[in-house]
Amino acid sequence: MSKAADFGRKPALGPGTFGRGPMQAMGMPVEKPKNFKQTIKRLTGYLQPHRYRLMIVFLTAILSTVFGTVSPKIMGLATTSLFDSFMSKKPVDFSYIMQILLTLGSLYLFSSLFSYLQQLIMVDVSQQTVYTMREDINRKLARLPLRYFDSNAHGDLLSRVTNDVDNISSTLQQSITQLVTALVSLIGILVMMLIISPLLTLVSLVVLPLSLLVTKAIATRSQVYFAAQQNKLGDLNGQVEEMYTGHVLVKAFGREGEAVKQFEIINNQLYDASWKAQFISGIIMPLMIFINNLGYVIVCVYGGIMVIRGSITIGDMQAFIQYSKHFTYPIAQTTSIANILQSTVASAERVFELLDESEEKPDSLETKTLPFPRGNIGFEKVSFRYIEDTPLIDDLNLEVKAGQTVAIVGPTGAGKTTLVNLLMRFYDIDSGSITIDGMKINELKRGDLRNIFGMVLQDTWLFNGTIWDNIAYSRPDATKEEICHAAKISNADHFIRTLPEGYDTVLNEEASNISQGQKQLLTIARAILANPAVLILDEATSNVDSRTELLIQKAMGELMKGRTSFVIAHRLSTIRHADLILVMNEGKIIEKGNHAELIARSGFYTELYNSQFNHSNAANQAR
Repeated sequence: MSKAADFGRKPALGPGTFGRGPMQAMGMPVEKPKNFKQTIKRLTGYLQPHRYRLMIVFLTAILSTVFGTVSPKIMGLATTSLFDSFMSKKPVDFSYIMQILLTLGSLYLFSSLFSYLQQLIMVDVSQQTVYTMREDINRKLARLPLRYFDSNAHGDLLSRVTNDVDNISSTLQQSITQLVTALVSLIGILVMMLIISPLLTLVSLVVLPLSLLVTKAIATRSQVYFAAQQNKLGDLNGQVEEMYTGHVLVKAFGREGEAVKQFEIINNQLYDASWKAQFISGIIMPLMIFINNLGYVIVCVYGGIMVIRGSITIGDMQAFIQYSKHFTYPIAQTTSIANILQSTVASAERVFELLDESEEKPDSLETKTLPFPRGNIGFEKVSFRYIEDTPLIDDLNLEVKAGQTVAIVGPTGAGKTTLVNLLMRFYDIDSGSITIDGMKINELKRGDLRNIFGMVLQDTWLFNGTIWDNIAYSRPDATKEEICHAAKISNADHFIRTLPEGYDTVLNEEASNISQGQKQLLTIARAILANPAVLILDEATSNVDSRTELLIQKAMGELMKGRTSFVIAHRLSTIRHADLILVMNEGKIIEKGNHAELIARSGFYTELYNSQFNHSNAANQAR
C-alpha cells in the first residue's frame, strides 16, 4: 500500500512500530554489537555489488514517500475551495475540484507504483546478498578444522548459520527501506508543517519532548522485567527438558511431585516477570496516544482561532492536523528500526566471527598419490597438544604392518581418539611424522588420505533417506548388487528384507524406526562397501543386546579380514585376539604387545583387564 494512503487514518501497527511490533520496540533487551562500525562496513561490502539497484531502491522510497507526504496539502486546496464556495454562496468550481482529484489520484498511483518497485528490487537484493553469505558460510564450514567443532557448541553454530542469517535477511528486506521511508516522512512532514504555519508547528512540537521522556522512562523500567522474563523462560525450558529427558528416573524414584512443584515455582516466577514486563511496556502506547491527542487538541483549538482570524485557510488547517497527527509515528518507527538494526549488526558480527575463524592448513601444492595403499602405518616421534601449554601426546613411536589388528585401550582422556584423529589429519601434529606405506600423510590431499580409511563409530550416523542411500553414502556410484552384497557380509540383509519396504525403507531423521543394533549393522555395511585399506573401529556393541552384539562382532570380523584395523576398545574381552594392543595413558603408549604378553607382565593392562573381569563376575553373581 502506498504511504500516501496512510494519511487520514491511523497506520496499522506492524513491524517497526509500538504495540504489536518486535519486542525491541517494547523495551526488550537488544543484543548489541561489539564493533558496530567495522561490522556495518563489512556488511556493506556484501551489498556493494548491488549498489546501483540500492540507489534505485532509495530513490523510489523517497519518491513514494514524497508523493504521499504532499497529498494532504493538495487535498486541503479542495477543502478550501468548497468552503469558500459555501461561505460566499457561489457555485462550486467542479472543474477545479476534479483537477485536484485527478492530481491526488496520480500521486497515490505513483506512490503505490514506486513503493511496489522498491519492495520488488529490495527483495531480490536481500535474497541475493544472503545467498552469497550462506555460500561463504558453507564453504567456510568445509574448511574449518575439527578443532573448531569440538570446542564450540553445535547449537550456537546452528544459530549463527540459521537464525542470525535469517535476521540479516529480514532486516535487509524490510527494515532498511522502512528506515529510509520513516526518515523521509519525518523530514517531509516537518517541512510541510513549516510551509503551512511555523507558529502552529512550534505549538505541535511542544508535546514531543514529553512523549520521548515518557517512552524512555517506561522502556528502561520494562527492560529489567524483560531480562528477568528471558532468564526465567530459560530456567523453565531447562527444567522441562531435564524432567522429560529423565522421566524414567523421575518415575523410578517417585519424584514426580517434586518435579511438578519445581515447575510451578519457576512458572509462577515467569508469570510475575512476564506480567510486569508486558503491563509496563503496554502502558507506552496508551500514554503516547494520550500525549499525542493532547497536542492534537492544542493544535485544533489554536488552529481554529487562526482560521477564524483568517491567518490560515481551512484546507491548510485540515492538512496540518493530518500532518501533526502522524508526526510521531515516523519517530517511533525510526527508534524501533534502530533497535532492530542493532540486533541485526550483532547477528552479522556473529556470522563474521565464524567466517574469520582459523581454517585448517591447506593441502600442499605438490601433493602425491598412493594408488594402491596396503596399510603399513608408522608414527615417528609424534607430539601433539590441544592446548598450547598442555602436552597430550609426546614423542610417540609406533609401527603397524599391513593387515594387523591394533587395539587401543586406556582410561578416559588417555589419548585413544586423539591418535585416530591425527592419523586421519582431523588434527595436524605439532612435530614428528605419520606415514602410510612410507609416505607422509601431509604429502597426500586430505580427501585422498581419508578415502584410504573406513570408520565405524560407537555413535551411529544415518541420515533421512532410504537404506539404499545410507549404505551407498561411502560409494555413491555403487550398484544395487554391490550394496546388497555389502549388506549380506555385514549380516544386515536379513533384517532389511523383513522391513515392509525393504531397502526402500525411508529412515526418519533420528533413524528411530530401526533398532540401535540395526543402525550399527548398516554403518558396517557402509564401511564394507567403501572397501578401505585401513579400518578405524570404535566399540560398537555397548548399547545392544547379546545376540545383536554377536552379529555385529561377526560383521566386524568379516570387515577386518585382510585390512589394517585400529580398534578403540572399551571392553577388553573383545580385543584378546588383536595382533597388537596399545595401552595408553596421559598421551603415551605405556605398554604394547598381544593379550598374553601384556597379562604376563602384570602391569597397567592387567589391572584394567582384571578390574573389568572382576566387575563382570560380580555383576553375574548379583543376578
